[in-house]
Formats: sequence, structure tokens, C-alpha cells
Amino acid sequence: MLKKAENKLKEEYLTYPDWTLSDRQICDLELILNGGFEPLNGFLGKRDFESVINDLRLENGALWPIPITLDVSIEFAELLSNGDSITLKDKEGFSLAIMEISDIWEPDRAKEATLVFGTNDDKHPGVNHLLNESNPIYIGGNLKCIDLPHHYDYKNLRNSPKALKKKFQEMGWNKIVAFQTRNPLHRAHVEMTLKAIKELDANLLIHPVVGMTKPGDVDHYTRVRCYNHVLDRYPDNSAILSLLPLAMRMGGPREALLHAIIRKNYGCTHLIVGRDHAGPGNDENGKPFYGPYDAQNIIEKYKDEIGIQMVPFKFLVYLPDQDSYKPIDEVPDGVNYKTISGSELRKHLDEGTNIPEWFTYKEVAKELQRSNPPKEKRGFTIFFTGLSGSGKSTLANGLMVKLLENGNRPVTLLDGDIVRTHLSSELGFSKEHRSLNVRRIGFVASEITKNKGIAICAPIAPYKKDRRSNRDLITKLGGYIEVHVSTSIEKCEERDAKGLYKLAREGVIKEFTGISDPYEAPENAEIVIDSSGIKPEKLVDKIYNQIHELGYI
Repeated sequence: MLKKAENKLKEEYLTYPDWTLSDRQICDLELILNGGFEPLNGFLGKRDFESVINDLRLENGALWPIPITLDVSIEFAELLSNGDSITLKDKEGFSLAIMEISDIWEPDRAKEATLVFGTNDDKHPGVNHLLNESNPIYIGGNLKCIDLPHHYDYKNLRNSPKALKKKFQEMGWNKIVAFQTRNPLHRAHVEMTLKAIKELDANLLIHPVVGMTKPGDVDHYTRVRCYNHVLDRYPDNSAILSLLPLAMRMGGPREALLHAIIRKNYGCTHLIVGRDHAGPGNDENGKPFYGPYDAQNIIEKYKDEIGIQMVPFKFLVYLPDQDSYKPIDEVPDGVNYKTISGSELRKHLDEGTNIPEWFTYKEVAKELQRSNPPKEKRGFTIFFTGLSGSGKSTLANGLMVKLLENGNRPVTLLDGDIVRTHLSSELGFSKEHRSLNVRRIGFVASEITKNKGIAICAPIAPYKKDRRSNRDLITKLGGYIEVHVSTSIEKCEERDAKGLYKLAREGVIKEFTGISDPYEAPENAEIVIDSSGIKPEKLVDKIYNQIHELGYI
């Protein structure tokens, strides 16, 4: 009977239009299907979406702080009508769910960013994804599960809410404190969690996010190895590790509410909320996006509705004279204390220097150093950008020779013309095709970087969002150096042997960068070079020396 029902379902979903889910969408789908996002039964429809972004509630009044939506392309949306069903698939083509569409609409994403994240600054990773990476059309509707997303890593640590509740019951745990994290656990974290379970006479769930986190974060494979190293620092049978397939938005206070609801769904009674919980750092002016205790304040506001209690914690520092850890605002004046920021930790890793034992355990330091070797041993990408005729190709070729002379890593040149011939020969020069070409270059460069090589890229790359996407992709895997060849358009036209600028000004060539289509100059390139009136050899030496100063050679 069961087999018959499965065959009928298969016959059904194979006839529907299908949508291939992104990594973020797969994370959302899994938590909807496994109950982590309870009470959601699918991706939000328009009325629920509007209610969430405006009032932090579903239309029925239930507290829900972050819109969980399915964004699709205009082309796909045009195939659909309300009441249709579609099949949702992963990148390998496995069918995961059937979605019955209730709503199709084009949201105001700038408004959504402002209401949900409190800003339109795309330095905020959640805003950047929303404005620059997501598709323009949303579709909403309930889901029917075909199969949960497939995972090949850490299967014994991937517990659904139902499975985790059963485990708590079998172990006789009644009070469970959840610790949300997207970083390795260091000694201050262990001290914080030990203090929490001791004061509450509770047990600990270390529940790290292994879906999408902040660009530049330590990969989850390394983090899980680090978590396993610290588990034995807790008393026997007091702590367990389980992984959470959440795609973080880095939404500060709203996201803290979401984390609390998720942990309640997983059977926890308490959630540790620390300083700047789910905060993405600083805006373009160097100001934090959220206040240090905004997350604690919003959870306190809604504590009677959440169904889980907050355990507030402040930033801990190390007191060397006492060999102990203490909240920073409880340290008496004049008492010496130490801390290591994220940037300081990265500096230790970049330079290959020892990480102090008071900061983290030897085993954790070893794992971090293994996956983050010193800069001089990492792969990296040098990404040239500038107008046609600015000198990018000349400088890129010269730099390639200089790096090959150095000889400590393989070097690959991905020049614009080379890529157009071998990787993007079918593409034209429309805005969409130029973006696709630049992102293809970024993908190839990321693979070279991942394998500890040097990729030199030299397309025009006129659009900020494409360069940002490549930076985010590559910095997960190694170094990234943007070189803006800032030669003026007048000088570029003067050099133009092919007469392309002349044809563009005459309207013969359409959508020509710098003439009829914009060039969005980088604002924070690591290296800025004007090739006017300077011999290429001197400029190549200058770039090479700056790469050396950055620590990569």
C-alpha cells in the first residue's frame, strides 16, 4: 500500500515544472519540512510576508520575525499561476518537495531590507544577498515532502527536532540550554556555557549553524572538528553536539528571535544570547549595524510568547593575574585583562604565529591553523578591473611572469579575451551576459585558489555586485586582492587601436562600458594603479611589491 502511494506521488511530481533550489533555499526547505521552522508549512505567501516584515507576525498573529520566502526568476514565474504545483529539486536533480502555489508577486526588496535589517547598506550580508543576489519574484505556498535534503557529512550529528527531543528524553534531560554559534568554540565560550549549565542545573546543546553564515567565516567542517575537541571539557553526560542546517541572515535582533523559536522547536528550554547576537559587524561608516544588547532586549520583550527562556551573557575577557574569565563590564578599574578579536585571530593565522592558550585550546588552534595556513602558503586571486584600454591585460601578463619567476605556486591567467574564447564563447555583451562572464571567471578563480594556486583575472568587470559576489566566493577559500586600474577614459580612448570607443560614441556598438553603459569603480580596492605615462615594468613591480606587503609572497 505504501509503495503504491509512493509511486502515485512520483507520477505526480514528475509532471510538474521544477525549480532548482539554491543552497540558501535548501536550508530553508529542510527546516520547514523537519519542523525546525514550525509553525511554517511552506514558504510564506504575500499576506504572511507583509505581516512578518511589518509586525514580526504571521497573518494569524503567531510571532515570526524573519520572512522565509522562495525567490525565483521572472522567466520561471511567467510559467506559473496560483493553484499550480511545482517540484523543488536540489542541484543534483533529486526531487525534495512539491509546492502548491498560493501567491506570486514582486516584492519591494529595498523596503524589505529596511524593515527586516534596519538598513539598505549592502555591506550588511543579509541586505547584500537580498538586493544583489536574490531573484526578483517571490512565490508562496505549502509544501509536501518527497525527501529531505541529502547530507553526506556528519550524519550522526544531523538530528531533526523530533530526533533530538527523543534523545533528550532518553538521556533524562529536562532543562536544556542551547548555545547558538557560527564560530569555533574558544575558552571564553566554554567558560560561558559551563557557567550557564551550572547556574541553571541544566544540560547543554551545542547547536552550531552549518548552513549559510557570514562570508569569511570558518568553514563548518573545520568548526565541527573544533567542537569535537572541546566536548570533553564538559562534565560527563552534560553536553552534546548537534548541527543546525540554518541559512543565517545575520539579522541581529530579529534573527535572535528566530534562533529562540528554532531552539524551542528542537526541544530546548533555554537559549544563551550573548553580545551582538547574530550581528554582521559594522556598516560602511564603521558603525555597528546593531547595538551590543539589542538582541537580548528584543527577546526580553517577547519572552512570554517565545516558549523558551533567555540566558543573557556579556562579553568575557581573560584576567591573567587571576587565570580566570570575567564579563568585561565587571572588571574593576586598573585590573589587567586580555581578549582577542576576530581580526586579531585572523592576524595570528595569516602570519602563522602561535595562538595563546588562554584564548583557545591547543587542539582547536591546531585545527584552525591546518585549515587556515599562513598567507604565504594559501592560494589567492588577483582580480584586475578597469575600463577597456586601461592596461589590465598588459599588467596581468607582466605580473604572471613575475609570479612564475617567484615559483612558489602555480599561476593561471584568466584574461578577458582568453576567457571569452575558451569559457564564454557563446555569450554576447549584454549586461546579463557580461555579469555571467565575470561570475564564471570568479568560479574558476575560486577553484584555483582552493587548490593553493594563484589566479590572475583581468576582465573589465564593470558591476559592483558581480565583483562583490566573486570576493565573497573566493575569500572563503583563500586570499583576494582587487586591483583597480584607474586609467582615465580619455587615456583609454587615446590608446584604442581597434577604434571601439569611436564606434561606441557613434552608436554602432551598443552598451559599451564607459560610454553607453556605466563602469562602477571600486571603492575599496586593495591596490589602485593608474597606468598613464608609467612604464608597465615599473607598475608590475609596484603591484608585486604590494602583494608582498599584504603577506601573500
